[in-house]
Amino acid sequence: MTETSPAGVRVGVQIQPQHADYAQIRDAVRRAEDIGVDVVFNWDHFFPLYGDPDGKHFECWTMLGAWAEQTSRVEIGALVTCNSYRNPDLLADMARTVDHISGGRLILGIGAGWFERDYTEYGYEFGTAGSRIADLAQTMPRIRARWAAMNPAPTRDIPVMIGGGGERKTLRVVAEHADIWHSFGDVETLRRKSAILDEHGAAVGRDTAALVTRSLGVDGSDPDEVGDELLAAGVRLFTVGADGPAYDLTQAEKWVRWRDRRA
Repeated sequence: MTETSPAGVRVGVQIQPQHADYAQIRDAVRRAEDIGVDVVFNWDHFFPLYGDPDGKHFECWTMLGAWAEQTSRVEIGALVTCNSYRNPDLLADMARTVDHISGGRLILGIGAGWFERDYTEYGYEFGTAGSRIADLAQTMPRIRARWAAMNPAPTRDIPVMIGGGGERKTLRVVAEHADIWHSFGDVETLRRKSAILDEHGAAVGRDTAALVTRSLGVDGSDPDEVGDELLAAGVRLFTVGADGPAYDLTQAEKWVRWRDRRA
């Protein structure tokens, strides 16, 4: 994984593709790269998650292709792709293509899915949380097998980020397949779930403490108050959200300054 920040500490920003014109999204991505973040994410939904439920919204993966051309330094990806919305082999091909367009800067963020309106209005079977997690577990080997068979191959081993915190099932999938684990919560929750992840890792024969980067959503958190404690707990990727149409990046700038003081 590209390391552009000191001591492996990285800052991400999620440009939430809602309530904005695309020109405003494009400008937010430009500003995020300019202020020095390491990763720019969007999300994989079809409708806004908050605010006006029928407000402006844009699709995830077509947007990532545009970001691959627009940016030159940051890694890009979805936080996270919904596994249910695309055939695994097609998703592998999409990711490989964006990987090439970006010159090797894609992170494949993926999760089991949860937003029922997406499913019902776009004609996907919602199922249960358990069935969606089982589908995710079956998807991951297919994605890697497709990457191994492609011509041209991906430019690198595309990092896989899996989002979710279910302790019995989701963290087992993370232990088996992820390079990055993304979660939410305070430092005590992180420590507890991180230890459970390592237990799953031991069960499947992976040293997840060494092989799986801990990523955390830090919306509303002051890096000067919580950053060092989270760093000591193992977090290496700190991501804040920015909502349209204004896309205020003030909090992301604070985390970038905190990161840089660790140089």
